[in-house]
Amino acid sequence: MAGRGKSGGRGWPGSIAGNLERFFIHSVAECPYGMNTDAVYHQAIFGQLTDEAMGEFLVRGYRRNGNCIYTMHCRNCDACVPIRLRAESFRPNRNQRRVWKKNQDVAVEIAPLTMSRENLTLLQRFLSTRFPEGRSSAESYYSGFFITSIARCFEIRYRVDGNLLGVAIVDAAPDWMNAVYFFFDPEQGWRSPGTLNILTLNHICKTQKIEHLYLGYWIGGHPSMSYKAAFRPHELLLDGLWQQQL
Repeated sequence: MAGRGKSGGRGWPGSIAGNLERFFIHSVAECPYGMNTDAVYHQAIFGQLTDEAMGEFLVRGYRRNGNCIYTMHCRNCDACVPIRLRAESFRPNRNQRRVWKKNQDVAVEIAPLTMSRENLTLLQRFLSTRFPEGRSSAESYYSGFFITSIARCFEIRYRVDGNLLGVAIVDAAPDWMNAVYFFFDPEQGWRSPGTLNILTLNHICKTQKIEHLYLGYWIGGHPSMSYKAAFRPHELLLDGLWQQQL
């Protein structure tokens, strides 16, 4: 389990991402996942990255927050484990097939990233429900977290009878897709929209011949992340290597 979230840039001789390692610094903050330790972000801000460079960072367990690329270098904690799906290998279980079937009335739209009033209203409802302490606004999420010039970013909108059910913020290239964030109507939780979103993203990857779908971090036992591990087989980045979990 050691070193799960501490891939860094060392040991990448000649790689694009390795050559950018000199721009990274450590930043300490409160753990966003409620762990009893400070979060140490190994991060750097870039103006633009090629698909190849962004792909290298994703392979090494890095994530994107706006124009910031980061990974976790927390002291005495390696709970954050990068997780991804190989689109061709994934097989939905019975519950996931049930979620797909009961959401056949959902329309899916792929569109440019849009800081529209409709999106902001839904995101604010989602944040107010999930994070009632109200630390961040919908506008700050878009401007600080979603909008980027690093990667090719777009959104996937889910609608029922024209009404917005959810929005996925996604980065993509010919051989990878990165799930950045997903928010949805809190009153539609019975639809299992988080599961529907991953099923849809994997379906897009499979039909477009995109090899890997990166799902961010998985933390064992964390209630808001447990559903990710239900997508099998998946791969976890353990000790610097992607290892398949059947």
